[in-house]
Amino acid sequence: MRKIMIPGALIALSACAATGEKEIPVEQRIANAAPAVSVTARGETEPVGTVMDDAADDPAIWRNAADPKASLVIGTDKKAGIYVYGLDGAKKSFLPAGAINNIDLREGVSVNGKPSILVAASDRTDRMQAKLALFTLDPASAALTRLGTLPVGTGEAYGFCMGVIGGAMHAVVVIKPGKIVDMTLDLSGATPAIAASREMTNATLSEGCVIDDRTSQLYVSEEDVAIWRFDLTQAQPAPVRFATVDSKILVADSEGLAIASDGANGGYLIASSQGDNAFTLYRLPAGDYAGRFRIVDGKFGGTSDTDGIELVQGDFGPDYPGGLFVAQDGDNAPHAQNFKLLAWDDIKAAVGIQ
Repeated sequence: MRKIMIPGALIALSACAATGEKEIPVEQRIANAAPAVSVTARGETEPVGTVMDDAADDPAIWRNAADPKASLVIGTDKKAGIYVYGLDGAKKSFLPAGAINNIDLREGVSVNGKPSILVAASDRTDRMQAKLALFTLDPASAALTRLGTLPVGTGEAYGFCMGVIGGAMHAVVVIKPGKIVDMTLDLSGATPAIAASREMTNATLSEGCVIDDRTSQLYVSEEDVAIWRFDLTQAQPAPVRFATVDSKILVADSEGLAIASDGANGGYLIASSQGDNAFTLYRLPAGDYAGRFRIVDGKFGGTSDTDGIELVQGDFGPDYPGGLFVAQDGDNAPHAQNFKLLAWDDIKAAVGIQ
């Protein structure tokens, strides 16, 4: 269930086909769900420019290894374009790129022979023809430069993630309701191209996804059903159920996904349990339940109805010494939606994990 905040009123909008689960009041969904510990944000971004609408959606993070405090957060306004923020939450740039929904980045990518920070996103500006929008990020100016747009297929582009599999750059676009298109990108020339493409399918509405570069595993949220795992080293990957939307540990909608890595294949998969305003952690690689948390009011507001999330481990300066977790906030009233910034160390301590 998505919400639009209008001063003096709260309008609930269904993001997908109505189910009995979604009709249960959020307070009851929270009461029915497994317990979740509380964590507070250490920062937040400026609101996106689209007001009184469901607009902010998905974040990506670039860590400046040379100067961690100068790291950047990229966030989409799915009605207008892409923002780049500093860790203080201030807007550094905005690119009017249309209806950009989900976003991801990889650094050290060779683009036309030049090492670059590659930023890519699902472009749903044309609801009938899904596209992949490609950019490079200049960390000095915090500005995005367009590389081009690639056709993906018939339908509305929705979810997106990318990763490096066997030395090749893979870009995965989820097209409504559940078609998953995995493309291998050719970035060697002046114009990006698709070197290869294949399709997989979930039965119902799917969006959030993440690729574990270490293991070549793709995780996709089928919002009312499950989180599925696909082995991208296989010629035709088959879905393997990783976690179930059960109204206890994971409450519909299952939305954004992020990975905290540990070693060759360990760590945690984090999922936005949107239906009860929580986040669920699963141990990798097996998928054992590891805990749940909510982002509650503190110096900054809490979060609710979270769509996209992202986590990058490592030093981000004194406020985020062990890693940065960013979550979209669907209810930032009286302002437009924004993104909340949390220390990964705070989450680990609250949940009781290493």
